[in-house]
Amino acid sequence: MSRKLNFSSGPAALPEPVLQRAQAALWDLDGTGIGILEHSHRGKAFRAVLERTIAALREVGGIGEDFAILFITAGATHHFSMVPQNFLGEADTVDVCHTGVWSAKVMAEARRYGHVHVACSSAPAFDTTPTVQTYSPSPRYVHYTSNETIYGTQWHAPPANPPAELVCDASSDLFSRPLPLAGHGMIYAGAQKNLGPSGISLVIARKDFLATRRPGLPPLADYMTYVDEGSMYNTPNTFGIYMIGEVVAWIREQGGLAAIGERNTRKAALLYDCLDHSKVWRAHAKPGSRSNMNITFRGTTPALEAALIARAETAGLSGLAGHRDVGGMRASIYNAFPEDGVHRLVQLLHDVERDA
Repeated sequence: MSRKLNFSSGPAALPEPVLQRAQAALWDLDGTGIGILEHSHRGKAFRAVLERTIAALREVGGIGEDFAILFITAGATHHFSMVPQNFLGEADTVDVCHTGVWSAKVMAEARRYGHVHVACSSAPAFDTTPTVQTYSPSPRYVHYTSNETIYGTQWHAPPANPPAELVCDASSDLFSRPLPLAGHGMIYAGAQKNLGPSGISLVIARKDFLATRRPGLPPLADYMTYVDEGSMYNTPNTFGIYMIGEVVAWIREQGGLAAIGERNTRKAALLYDCLDHSKVWRAHAKPGSRSNMNITFRGTTPALEAALIARAETAGLSGLAGHRDVGGMRASIYNAFPEDGVHRLVQLLHDVERDA
């Protein structure tokens, strides 16, 4: 059975060479005679995996020793509450850049611990990233979602001139381009878009920022626990860490983040060009704010959209239906998605338009 083209927004397509290496590692990790799923997280074999994964992240991401690299067995949604639990008190305010569903969830969780100020918003259409931010007088931190999977917008540069450390949910574009570490206290991401399987999140955070967290938190709710224990306070997601390491090694083989970023921009441009010149398809996000990861678009009629999705599935192009809250179509073309797959989607869009 041939593999389908996977346009899913996550869990998403993984590099085929990584999947092949993982197949072998499930049976025998590094010649140990024991598979990665069976190794003790305290043993030498997994310790080697952990160390090489961290080393690869630092090398490929250009991450210095002033930043901690943490693996937390949870998705990004867990950090929506964990971040304010650590850094927001009753008298504190977090400034949030509101660009869609995920930032709305961030605000809802932050209000459990302190105050929320909306520094900018692209509501109600959520088809742009705001160009102007109005910050509160002294925010504890400034939060933004770098890529909006549901509406298909992306910050191509972080919010300008923040008066406090930036905290970024980068779940859907982390390691898809060079890391913008400057000005950031923390970047967190669920792995299941560009980095690995679901069930594990990666945190990249300045150590001095983490040291300012509120004292007295339960161990697994305290980011400093993961720093002090090397992400090994409890049994981590060993397979997830292995996969992140292999994916980052694959990114290095492709030429690193600059090369991956150029390829992702090129893939997205192919599809946006098709949409912008079509009479029946249109992109949701406006130029200048468009995501290179998640291209959201609509047809002129529901029947046309249904025809595209049906023909796509028959042709082996899977996962093009839009998010349940907004409908339409969404092509998620993360790092591992092949450029040839974008060409096949463009041809299908032309074919459906011709036959309409």
